[in-house]
Amino acid sequence: MLLHDFNGFMDAGAAGEGTTRHLLAEYEHELLVRFDTDQLLNYRARRPQMTFSGDRWSDYEQPELAIYQLHDDDFKPFLLLTGSEPDLQWERFVAAVIGLIEEWHVSLSVGYQGIPMGTPHTRPMGVTGHATSAELLQDLDSTISHLQVPGHVAALLELRLGQAGHDAIGYAVHVPHYLAQTNYPASSVRLLEAVAKAADLTFSDEALRENARDVDAEVDAQVQESEEVASVVEALERQYDMFTQELENKNLLAQSLQDLPSADELGAELEQFLSQQHPGSSEN
Repeated sequence: MLLHDFNGFMDAGAAGEGTTRHLLAEYEHELLVRFDTDQLLNYRARRPQMTFSGDRWSDYEQPELAIYQLHDDDFKPFLLLTGSEPDLQWERFVAAVIGLIEEWHVSLSVGYQGIPMGTPHTRPMGVTGHATSAELLQDLDSTISHLQVPGHVAALLELRLGQAGHDAIGYAVHVPHYLAQTNYPASSVRLLEAVAKAADLTFSDEALRENARDVDAEVDAQVQESEEVASVVEALERQYDMFTQELENKNLLAQSLQDLPSADELGAELEQFLSQQHPGSSEN
């Protein structure tokens, strides 16, 4: 199995980043491949951090894009491709990854990220799935018939894998839009569950769940401080319950995104209030 997560594109609630960080922290990993980021990144568009100490430059956070080998709780091996999304040479990068997939006989590739949705944090988070074959989605049904979005390398990799006859899946967890700019570990918990099921892997997630409980408690406390904010959350709850009853599943993407009330209109004050509180600022 190959899991992949790139930073630089949309990742609401740092859902994908938190999932990757958890895997690298919990499981020993061996570096297999390091890509030449000098050939792939536009440093002027995304300037790496440098540290100045006293009278000299003392550190440089060099961007990395690499593939690691890990083993799950049952010692089943899997690969993890992670790092900065390439700015340049997407087709050459994707071709190189597919070459490695074929050389290593990878049977399934799984990508993951977070997307903002007009949903409350008090309800289960839905997950949108997409794949090179409908059979791979199991019990996840897409309700979007046609949609155009800005391209990203994870989507291109999935597209090219399908065209080459390889199996690939992508997951996007629905993160409450008012928490999209925070580290929201509950979204990483949900992604880890989806990835583990798809890839038939077993992961320990207690540390991630404990962090999620702490952050949710903090968010609840902040919401209760304002009656107006609490009323907005209640409105989102009513909206969530209405759509889940109508669709009879947990995917909130209705027949068209336009069927949903504007999340910006419904939650503007809630988003502003919570962004000032910085919930979940601690590392996952």
